[in-house]
Amino acid sequence: MTTPHDAPTRRTASPEAALQVQDLGKTYGAFRALSGVSFEAHAGEVFGLLGPNGAGKTTLLRVIATLLHPDAGHARLAGHDVTREPERVRALIGVVNGGMGLYDRLTGRETLRYFAGLYGMTRAQADARIAALDADLDLSGTLDTRAGSYSTGMRQKIVIARAVIHDPPVLVLDEAASGLDVLARRALLDFVKAYRQENRLVVYSTHVMSEVEEVCDRVAVLERGELLTVDTVPGLLARTGQPSLERAFFALMQERALSRAGRSA
Repeated sequence: MTTPHDAPTRRTASPEAALQVQDLGKTYGAFRALSGVSFEAHAGEVFGLLGPNGAGKTTLLRVIATLLHPDAGHARLAGHDVTREPERVRALIGVVNGGMGLYDRLTGRETLRYFAGLYGMTRAQADARIAALDADLDLSGTLDTRAGSYSTGMRQKIVIARAVIHDPPVLVLDEAASGLDVLARRALLDFVKAYRQENRLVVYSTHVMSEVEEVCDRVAVLERGELLTVDTVPGLLARTGQPSLERAFFALMQERALSRAGRSA
């Protein structure tokens, strides 16, 4: 079976990256959440974010999603500045995290139709998109059942469908598989890979190394708000000489700790 690492990363014909982050900085009082973070991510790839708690991953994603303003630098999504053009960016992005809720009294279909309307879609367009997402995510059991009776997996499927109801070119997933059972997690990972294959960008943040190894074309590693490296999974393994991504990640963290200790000595 072909994996994302058996073939070159797909790219659009446009030379402009789907996501450009340049010298991004963000502080909360004396705490520095992001410091000079720069990278590019392209349509046609799943771009992973890795880092320990407090590394700045969620802050970075919130800036990209226009939920936070950076203190320094800038980010552009599909050519639009996330600070200066937030409404335009929000129309081009879908966001999922592990804690997003639903209206318990609405069915899945009612929820998706409602959000489709917010994006200016007609009822016919919404229903066609819901049918397509049903095929991709196996929404059976959710569409005509009220959300108050959903399992965690059922709830997350509708959350994901809601995020992509408008078919955005950029999808941001922040610990989206958290709490999912094995079947729901498999549906999510398969959906992520399929979404990337249609020349869209997926930004995928997780602590689960096996998910990164399966779906991510490239990975950015953050630590204490700084970007350590951007590379493919095979590239990280080769660089660290480790047999698995988990061991490679620990090697990078140890290398960083030793470097910091040397500077402070």
